[in-house]
Parts: sequence; C-alpha cells; structure tokens
Amino acid sequence: MQTTMPDIADTAPALQTGKLDWVGMGEIELPFIFESHNIAPVNVIAKARAFVNLYKEDAKGIHMSRLFLALDTLSTEQHVNPQTLAQALDAFITSHDDLSDRAQIEFKFELPLRRKSLLSGKVGWKNYPIHLIAKINQGTLSFELMVDVTYSSTCPCSAALARQLIQNAFAEKFTDNQLDKQAVHEWLGSTEGIVATPHSQRSIANVKVKLDNSIESFDVVGLIDAIESELKTPVQAAVKREDEQEFARLNGQNLMFCEDAARKIKALLEAQSYADYWLQINHYESLHAHDAVAIAVKGVANGYTA
Repeated sequence: MQTTMPDIADTAPALQTGKLDWVGMGEIELPFIFESHNIAPVNVIAKARAFVNLYKEDAKGIHMSRLFLALDTLSTEQHVNPQTLAQALDAFITSHDDLSDRAQIEFKFELPLRRKSLLSGKVGWKNYPIHLIAKINQGTLSFELMVDVTYSSTCPCSAALARQLIQNAFAEKFTDNQLDKQAVHEWLGSTEGIVATPHSQRSIANVKVKLDNSIESFDVVGLIDAIESELKTPVQAAVKREDEQEFARLNGQNLMFCEDAARKIKALLEAQSYADYWLQINHYESLHAHDAVAIAVKGVANGYTA
C-alpha cells in the first residue's frame, strides 16, 4: 500500500517566525549553453546560486528541489539568455506563490573566446571570468553582468626613472660634441645602452554593469572588446616575435597608474547607456608586495557603492 510521504516544509511549524531575505542553494555545478551577441552558443560549466525570499513568517521553509529542477531544465533543455533566465525566475516564483515574491539566479563561469594576435594573425584561446546575475523583484526583472579583463600596466614613475638612467648613460658614453650616428645607433641596441627598463605587472579590471531589463541578448564580447580597446594592453594568447614587440610598444605608449586605468574605464562606461556600473582596478605590483587598487561607481541613487 502506497502512503503519502510527509512534506515538512509545508506541514511542520517554524521553530521561530520571521521573514528571510534569501533562501536557496549555492555552489551548484551546472553545465549549460550560453548565448551572447557575436559568438556562437558555447558550452560552459558554471557554479550556480539559486534563491527566493521567504516572506511568509510562519513557513518552515522553501522547496529547494523546485529551484534545482528549474535550473536543470535551463541546463538540459534550453540555452541561457535573457528570455530563458526570465522563465526560470518565473518558475521559482510560481512554485513558491504563497511564500516568495523575489527570486535570483547567479552564474559564475569562464567564457572561452578565440582572440587574434596583435600583428602576426595567430589566434589562441583566452578564458574570461564571467559573473551573471538575474533577479525578479515583485515582477520587475533585472540583469547584472560582471567581467574580468586581464591586461599589462607599465608604471609611469618607473618609466621616467628608467629614461633618466638611459640619459645618464648616454651622457657618460658620448662626451664629444660631434656624435657618430652609427655608433649611437649600435649603442642604443645594446644592453649597455638600455641600462634600465620600467616595471610592469599583470593587472585585472573587474567591471560590473547593470543591464536594461528589456534586453533581447547579452553582449559579453562587446563589453570585453570595449574594455580591452580602451586599456590598449590586454594579455595575449598566441604570439610571435612581432606580436611581442608590438606589445612592448603598446606598453611603452600607454603608461598607467591604477588611477589612469580606472578613469579610462569610467569614461568608457559613462559613454554607454548602462543603468549603473561598478569597477575595480587591480595592479598586482612587481615592485611592491602589495597591490595598487582603484574603485569607481556611477553614483546613482540606491545604486552600487564603492
């Protein structure tokens, strides 16, 4: 004889009453197919978080399996885009219609992109960390997108000090008023001529933007391209010698403190139509044991804070 199994979340009394902002699951391993503008749908593996609020003060709990199954449908039967995320959030709410009126889905994953070298035309893979958040709050949908872009930053102070040492070495080497062009040319191409080089470091721009809730597709590549174009010195994938030389030139022509990089990205985001943005620049110093950091926000009411 089959018996009905108890559902404690529905029938048991709460040990203590009270509303909860978010209840759900974290660190869910979830493969899915991600859709974004200007790339083919791509398979990724994410760490997911799924939540609803609990506004019914005497409810024992939510039905976590319903959240998990809605995510599983998203993973196995659909592509992840603004429309399917909205459907999943709606499923969260409708399956908790007497408990919740807010829902949230978060994905953290790496997006592999084919990136072309600076000059040689070689192409290689680069992975970009992505953090995607979709929310619904009393029927209002919102999306947030965060990308990490890695680049090289060369210290302006170090470059000035290196130039001074080269000037001093030049003055010591060539004391005559009459200079031999060939001799100077050869000296500049020697280790004796370039007695110092400025220090540079791998750096990361963390950029988060709030998207229009009516968007039809994500444009992750567009945001990444815009940031890399503004900074000028993104790290490379496949490179030949001509690419490495061009990378050195770009570093020399785009000297940056963390403040410079932050202002560049801030100006870029201000020129876009994002409802809000937050950015953090991290220069992982090669001179110091600590990092140089700059943070900026758009500064809208009730928006992101620094």
